[in-house]
Amino acid sequence: MTEETPGFDEKPDVPSGATPDAAEPQAASEEGAAPAGDASENAGLVAQLDQARTALNERTADLQRLQAEYQNYRRRVERDRVAVKEVAVANLLSELLPVLDDIGRAQEHGELVGGFKSVADSLETVIAKMGLQQFGKEGEPFDPTIHEALMHSYAPDVTETTCVAILQPGYRIGERIIRPARVAVAEPQPGTQTVKPAEDAAEAQDAEPKDDGAHKESGGPDEG
Repeated sequence: MTEETPGFDEKPDVPSGATPDAAEPQAASEEGAAPAGDASENAGLVAQLDQARTALNERTADLQRLQAEYQNYRRRVERDRVAVKEVAVANLLSELLPVLDDIGRAQEHGELVGGFKSVADSLETVIAKMGLQQFGKEGEPFDPTIHEALMHSYAPDVTETTCVAILQPGYRIGERIIRPARVAVAEPQPGTQTVKPAEDAAEAQDAEPKDDGAHKESGGPDEG
């Protein structure tokens, strides 16, 4: 009498209508399908990465544009601030010009003494710190952009229109003219520029050799 060992004679479960040989190709096909799924997943990741890069480039361009606009805005605000400050200072100093004129006249007459002189010196120091500059001197050529002619005359010792007297000094801040210098001008004496050419012409005429009748007779051929 022999004993049967359990498990050795058992056969694997096979679906109905299928053989064990048919089960192996099915498993192989499932293993081959796995790489195809990974490839499609990688393609989707690449597409998402491209979209992210495109969005990043767009946001970066927007940020750069906003930064440039902000820098332009800051420069424009700074220019406006400086311009407003210059206008305010110019308006203030314009109101002080009559006081400066009085100080100048007092100094010319020797009346700038004592406490009045101390106040005048302090005022001139303050306006100098604010950038106010005085201009206008006797003997300089007349410039209509910075001078205002109040008196006109002729003088024989000038070769061009010249400021011969400063009636009121001019003031400016940088390139901004607060008040032009009010001056008396002199022009060259009429006729002084035409006399010399006439004299030169007369001298040139005198220097030319003159032909007389004797020269003509001696220079010509003898007749007969």
